Amino acid sequence: MTKPSALASQMPWLIIASGSLIVMLVFGPRSAMGFFQLPMLSETGWDRSTFGLAMALQNLFWGLSQPFFGAIADRFGTARVLVASGVLYAVGLLLMAHGTAPVWLHVGGGMLVGLAVGAGSFSVILSAFARNVTPQQRSMAFGIGTAAGSAGMFLFAPLSQTLINLYGWSDSLVIMGGLMLIIPLLAFPLKGNANSGTQSASSVQQSVGQALREAFAHQSYLLLVSGFFVCGFQVAFITAHFPAYLGDIGIDAKYAVIAMALIGFFNIIGSLGAGWIGQRYSKPYFLAYIYIGRSIAVTAFLLLPQTPLSVIVFATVMGLLWLSTVPPTNGLVAIMFGTRHLGLLGGMVFLSHQIGSFLGVWMGGYLYDHFGSYDPVWWLGVGLGIFAAIVHWPIRERPVERLLAANPA
Repeated sequence: MTKPSALASQMPWLIIASGSLIVMLVFGPRSAMGFFQLPMLSETGWDRSTFGLAMALQNLFWGLSQPFFGAIADRFGTARVLVASGVLYAVGLLLMAHGTAPVWLHVGGGMLVGLAVGAGSFSVILSAFARNVTPQQRSMAFGIGTAAGSAGMFLFAPLSQTLINLYGWSDSLVIMGGLMLIIPLLAFPLKGNANSGTQSASSVQQSVGQALREAFAHQSYLLLVSGFFVCGFQVAFITAHFPAYLGDIGIDAKYAVIAMALIGFFNIIGSLGAGWIGQRYSKPYFLAYIYIGRSIAVTAFLLLPQTPLSVIVFATVMGLLWLSTVPPTNGLVAIMFGTRHLGLLGGMVFLSHQIGSFLGVWMGGYLYDHFGSYDPVWWLGVGLGIFAAIVHWPIRERPVERLLAANPA
């Protein structure tokens, strides 16, 4: 058995550090979008459905583009996709900042930012990690990359609110757009594709069509796809609407900043912990417990007195459970099908996640405008969490027969 020190010395830290910084930048601004909702709508006179649709489009285009960007990265190299991510992000935030009509909010903050996140998100970055670490290191590497996304949320929550206070919402978006141009500079160490990296020799050659047919005929993969839909619904709703929800129930706006920062901070702990646990414990069972935990946390938050203290406790618990789904989910895809088309197949799982995100964000704004309350969406998320726990239970954590035949014990 390889000693922990040996595993650490073999870890490709330059690749992991560059990829983690990129993920931090990619997930920072999008996780802070909720802080821009009220000042933007106050100045423009638009309603919450308008903002909610833009954020829903962002999540949808993230999801729709993820498999394509993953496939492009698998074939032509991760760095090229990441350069596109930085440029799209900067342009999208600029349009969002200076748009004089809802269509520019939808195109810039919705479509272009969504495409940018799809090009720089977990499926692209973690696939690059998987090609350069051993199977024994994979779960921990995924945890580190996921924790970086959490760090982006932790840093950009107070940064965004501070920028808005100092410069207003529009100039703040321009400043964050400029920061996104750092992404192409960090992309060089991740220049390889599916045929490069230390693990490429063990990769079984397979066409894109063959990979998709195999995956969508695999029961455990389909269950994983359906369960990850729920993750997107839950976290995207909270990201987009939680600051406004706290304002509605009379809690000071500073607690929204504190809550989102706490989610980001404890998300780091949860993601690293998920990477460690996923290497040692059943990933399907672990995912089921995460979804049950989310449903319990939301139920308690809604039924108990809602105070600044309960907001802090809720944010802490949700932070631990927030992106802790990502390392075991991507780890299961890699175990089932190998790393050859991990960007594509992981992207298809994330497409389901982002369809859930679209519905969570859009329904949050739509139902609020019709019923004057976010409660129906909160309770729908609770029910979906129970559903996700049920579908993860029968997932089998083992390679497909093709890989078992190619790599007999």
